[in-house]
Amino acid sequence: MEQNYFTSNIVTSDRILYTASPFAKTSLLYLQEIGSLVANKPHTSRRANLQSYLFFIVKDGVGEFIYDEIKYTLKSGDCIFIDCEKSYSHTTDTDNLWSLSWIHFYGNTLPAIYEKYISRGGKPVFHPKENTAFLEIYNLLFAIASSQDYIRDMRLNSYLNSLLTLLMAESWNPEEINGKKQKRDMLPIKRYLDEHYSEKIVLDELADYFYINKYYMLRVFKEQYGVSINTYLQQVRITRAKQLLRFTDNTLEMIGVICGIGEPNYFSRVFKNLEGIPPSEYRKKWQGNMQT
Repeated sequence: MEQNYFTSNIVTSDRILYTASPFAKTSLLYLQEIGSLVANKPHTSRRANLQSYLFFIVKDGVGEFIYDEIKYTLKSGDCIFIDCEKSYSHTTDTDNLWSLSWIHFYGNTLPAIYEKYISRGGKPVFHPKENTAFLEIYNLLFAIASSQDYIRDMRLNSYLNSLLTLLMAESWNPEEINGKKQKRDMLPIKRYLDEHYSEKIVLDELADYFYINKYYMLRVFKEQYGVSINTYLQQVRITRAKQLLRFTDNTLEMIGVICGIGEPNYFSRVFKNLEGIPPSEYRKKWQGNMQT
């Protein structure tokens, strides 16, 4: 890809316009554009209706950012992560001109990932505790995009996934999900399920045990962990069942009891719904090679 470096009376910019392979566009996260700029004079950039997601970090200076009809003041160290289908604009300050590094990227899974990002409390604008990791990923992406690496689309996909992992971690705001303050951390409830999965779990009794409204508990648990309490409990039980199927000779009846799932027919039905095969077939397949 051609690196484009230019200087004008408005900006000094170093960018790469990247054209991903057809394979990358259908199967991977892929890069569209990456670059840095230093503003030489105040200016405004506006865009909308782009099939792209944008991450940028303010390396120095001050500016204004408008997204989804909300105005933000940006300063050094601030980051943005947005869906570019929506209109946005950014304007550098008159006196304290800024410098930015940005990444435009896309992938078929990104709309769902961004929806998860927002549902977990992610914000369009945030200030990470430490931006070194973001800048390192930017530098790696820029180097790979400008290289002749024959598997660069795969490498770009890997580091774009790393970028998304950082975004999810840094912008996790359980106290402000959907604009509402959340006063309860669901971790104690999650730990209780991890320890008591073999027992009969009744939601009303679980709520009473933790002195919490049942419906509030159900809503906030799903917001914080992405699945309902019943689904999480089922996942814990099936994971334990898989361990017992692979590494013990316990009967299906005994495994169902140990895991809190019950009699064999019900256990087999629940297991197949989650894993796609009956527990007896799972045991046969995975016990075929006890070394892995």
